Amino acid sequence: MTTDSNSTTQTTTDTNWTPVYGSLAMTQHAPFRVMPEESMEPRIAKQMISDILSLDGNPTLNMASFVTTFMDEEAEELMMEGMRKNFIDLDEYEQTAELHNRCVAMIANLFHAPTPPKNMPHPGTGTIGSSEAIMLCVLAMKWRWRKRRQEQGLPADKPNLVCGSNVQVCWHKACRYFEVECREADVSPDCLVLTAERALPLINENTIGVCPILGSTFNGEFENVKEIHDMVVELNATNGWAIPIHVDAASGGFIAPFTDPDLLWDFRLPNVKSINVSGHKFGLVYAGIGWALWREPQDLPEELVFHVNYLGGDQASFTLNFSKGSSTVIGQYYNLIRLGKEGYRKIMLAGMANATYLRQKLQDMGLFTIVDKGHMPLVAFALKDASKYTVFDIQDRMKHQGWIIPAYTCSKGAESLAIMRVVVKQNFSQAFADMLVQHLEDAIRYLEHLAAEGHLLHVKELAVAMDVIESKRLVHSHSKNTGKQSHRKTEDRTHGVC
Repeated sequence: MTTDSNSTTQTTTDTNWTPVYGSLAMTQHAPFRVMPEESMEPRIAKQMISDILSLDGNPTLNMASFVTTFMDEEAEELMMEGMRKNFIDLDEYEQTAELHNRCVAMIANLFHAPTPPKNMPHPGTGTIGSSEAIMLCVLAMKWRWRKRRQEQGLPADKPNLVCGSNVQVCWHKACRYFEVECREADVSPDCLVLTAERALPLINENTIGVCPILGSTFNGEFENVKEIHDMVVELNATNGWAIPIHVDAASGGFIAPFTDPDLLWDFRLPNVKSINVSGHKFGLVYAGIGWALWREPQDLPEELVFHVNYLGGDQASFTLNFSKGSSTVIGQYYNLIRLGKEGYRKIMLAGMANATYLRQKLQDMGLFTIVDKGHMPLVAFALKDASKYTVFDIQDRMKHQGWIIPAYTCSKGAESLAIMRVVVKQNFSQAFADMLVQHLEDAIRYLEHLAAEGHLLHVKELAVAMDVIESKRLVHSHSKNTGKQSHRKTEDRTHGVC
């Protein structure tokens, strides 16, 4: 309380002196269904949310995700400023739009795209990750195929797309959403990717495109794009078709140009008509940015490009989304000019070296078979003997140390193969690899001990036991958890974790 010159007693309304954990809000449930009636102090709201988020996994220890978890402070500052700008409002934020166009041009140049006609921008666009980019490219392939069929007076109601069963789930989404038959070639335990031989029998006159992957999410392998490309070119010449190649370079597009510049996979191959790449993976930008690029303007149907003017001027738009912040576009441009080819090359080669180191350490343990091909900063491995414990048991044990290492069965044709994968991102050092291996060895010793004592429940056995317990729960509790137990019982995991 304070007393003024007239000796009038006043009660302060300033509550900033209240300790955060002495506030009333901290003695109540955090709102989760109904918006609260009253406000709370910013510092209390922040702390409450921070406490909830503290139970999330540590991004630095997340070996599952390809997505970038480190950027320069300077980039973060620029990106924070960019969050306030609605990227779609190109007329108001002309310089941000210019940075976007520069990114498209630089990446297209990196992928050896032909130089567009004078004063014309390169056909391409920033997207919300490679999922949106792939959907846009599938739409472009479908529309180009349909137009050719209509011009020839042929039916255009049964489009199909050819890929390997190892594709990421966004391919399934694109085909289902846009009514395209997804023709997947089975893989095998000894070859986890699409090959020209596997793709060939799936292709016909209704094929809108063949889609090899530069960096499979399962084992990081680069599919032989040139071999697949040449097979399709020969088919086209024989049958009078015009089936294009689309390269899903979500993971490898920012790797191959710096680690294997002579590898032919990009626009140097004349029938590669479109490419997608994830800026938020090895493009080294935080989550939320991908890029879709076409070889030449005629490869992107004009009918799919919309022109809007209600935000202040004529704007060309070819996206599935509309409003979004500008931060990731700014972050991508920052990386391209700050790192340059030299910086990207150093980071990718350092990642490859650290992956080689980790791969050798795992081989030295004598327990694992390496299933990656060393094409990316990534190590994928399987147990030689899974009779005592499985990769799923190892995954669960590693969580006790905070490590997030995915374990999953492979795609159709190789379902019997269960593997683990470690993505070696730019902030994964050799010292980090040593810590991971040490904790992996600890986990193995623990599992060996349990197996020797007969106490280890394998995944399927554990699921059966948990199902018995689950059946005794209340109906609402059962329905809440059944999906999780079923997921575990089948030793299934979300395929193509990115």
